Amino acid sequence: MADPRVRAAIEHWMPRFVAQGVDVNDFFRTTARIERWEQWLEAWCELGDMHRDLAREAEAKGRSRTAGEAYVRAALCYHFAQFLWLVDLERRRTAHRQAIEALYAAHRHLDPGAERVEIPFEGTRLVGNLRRPPGTARSPLVLLLPGLDSAKEEFFHWEEVFLLRGMATFSLDGPGQGEARENTVIRPDYEIAVKAVLDKLASRRDLDLERVGVVGVSLGGYYALRSAAFEPRIRAVVAIGGPYDFGACWPDLPTLTKEAFIHHAGARDEAEGRRRAAELTLRGLLHRVRQPALVVFGKQDRLIPWTQAEQTASELPNGQLVMYPEGNHVCNNIPYKYRPLVADWIREQLA
Repeated sequence: MADPRVRAAIEHWMPRFVAQGVDVNDFFRTTARIERWEQWLEAWCELGDMHRDLAREAEAKGRSRTAGEAYVRAALCYHFAQFLWLVDLERRRTAHRQAIEALYAAHRHLDPGAERVEIPFEGTRLVGNLRRPPGTARSPLVLLLPGLDSAKEEFFHWEEVFLLRGMATFSLDGPGQGEARENTVIRPDYEIAVKAVLDKLASRRDLDLERVGVVGVSLGGYYALRSAAFEPRIRAVVAIGGPYDFGACWPDLPTLTKEAFIHHAGARDEAEGRRRAAELTLRGLLHRVRQPALVVFGKQDRLIPWTQAEQTASELPNGQLVMYPEGNHVCNNIPYKYRPLVADWIREQLA
């Protein structure tokens, strides 16, 4: 019998893993042999190694697309190996580096034009991946913002939804996320990071920064709306599964989620973590979001009450709410519904 943390991870995360590109058979085979949470990282890294080996075999035979697709799968396995896993921070860092390396290897085969962009930020750096649709001289730009303990390595297939519709994507590791989490912590004023990104990209001729959208998932939904409130260069914003008041969610959050937030917020204990979570609120800010705004939510969300999405939408001057009765957190159990909806809506707003 798996311990409660493993059972919770399997029950809550399967739709997310599959929506992001993990093969459903891999998910069930891998999790079936994990009994203790301490085994989680090793099991997923072993699967990542298998897909990385398949990629290298394909490379040796000149099968570029096959290699690239296998590297994407490897990157996802390494990423999800260390997702919310704080048992051994050095092993966690190693798995994260493997995810980064595998994704850039995938880019070499599947999107050679993809670029790593480093952004100076308060004495350290943020990192993002820029991808542009082929055959376009000057593309509108969509910033993709991850949530708690997520990272750009999770977004390859999410990016494709926008790229296929003629929009460039920039997946950001912001404060407390991905490559930036070693030197930064989660903070409420995420708009500072978005400003730094747009300043960095401002001189590019291949991007149309008069047409910028921002899309955030989970806690990234809060970041997206907060950024739109303060950054006038954003023309349209989407929040998917994001909180109105993260502190109000705290009592019902799973233990793994609380532990990860405490760690990435730089808090000393749960009491301080809860205080910092309370800082992540849209209360008193949404009247500043004059841009078109789309709020997407699933009524079966176990992390954030659906009533918070209604509150968010009700306070937006130019907001629209799409509530899926069957949707879970970030609606990852119905990606075929929410993903094209979001990409089409953003494209129409930036047209």
